[in-house]
Amino acid sequence: MDFLEWAAGRPFTTATAREHGVTRGQLRTWLADGVVRRMLIGVYVDATAPDTIELRVAAVSCVMAPHAVLCDRTAAWLHGVDVFELAEHDVLPAIDVVSEAGGNASTRSHVFGGERDLLPSEIMTVRGVRVTTPIRTACDLACLKGRWRAIAVLDAFRRAHGITMLDLTLMLPRYRRRRGCRQLRELIPLSTDEADSPPESWIRLIIHDAGLPVPAAQVWVRLPDGRRFKIENAYAALRIGVEYDGEENHTSDDDVEHDDDRRGHLVDVEDWIILVITKRDLGPREREAWLAELEEAIARRCPERPAKRVYARGPDDPSYRWRRRRRR
Repeated sequence: MDFLEWAAGRPFTTATAREHGVTRGQLRTWLADGVVRRMLIGVYVDATAPDTIELRVAAVSCVMAPHAVLCDRTAAWLHGVDVFELAEHDVLPAIDVVSEAGGNASTRSHVFGGERDLLPSEIMTVRGVRVTTPIRTACDLACLKGRWRAIAVLDAFRRAHGITMLDLTLMLPRYRRRRGCRQLRELIPLSTDEADSPPESWIRLIIHDAGLPVPAAQVWVRLPDGRRFKIENAYAALRIGVEYDGEENHTSDDDVEHDDDRRGHLVDVEDWIILVITKRDLGPREREAWLAELEEAIARRCPERPAKRVYARGPDDPSYRWRRRRRR
């Protein structure tokens, strides 16, 4: 087996090539002929290997300093939580790498470097590289991202890694006086381990920011005939649901038919109010419209409040004592 067969799809360094008998001249010829391509300074891969995050992480691991740690979006991806923007799936972003306190930040191409104060308990090894732990990664991203993305990150990590609200709260002292700490503190109580997708998290946060009660996530409704339907965000006692229909899971004929059957039964038979939100309803004007509709539905379903407080009658109430004497 020659070196190129051995290195197929595997990043390698100049030193590794030299150990296998490849001279610098051969490597330059391969580069010029398009047989291999340079990923980082001193790191190469065969030209046919697709440019993926996994390949880039493997390339970075070839030259990572002992004090370097993968973090933020790259760490989230390694932990099974995809927080990349839609466009970044086609044009891959730089690898997020930080150095522990005292180490020099990386300046390599394809690497977004920096420094960060990390405790040993906040670092673990995944696929052979050092990476921030799930809870540290979740809190870092919740400080760095905008509010919508931040709540989605917290929800996703709570669901994927069983992180509790207490776990997140105990991390707050580590972020004292850091940028984004106030946002992290606000969003932790609003997070949940039940949300299935980022838009579900966004909807809950939008409702909260409008001053309305926050619905529960993933509410199961049992029908008299034994069937069970799940509603993404719902006020079970009021029988009001708010669901997001994304293009990925709610556009096929089967999906549309299933949604129509489920929602039709809930509305016509069980007297539910279901608000269906789509991508175009996330704009400022569109949000105002369905939030007003939701507020009206909540007001209509809530029990009327009495004009004055009514207290329970007890032994200290004069009329109670009077009734006791009359009964004697």
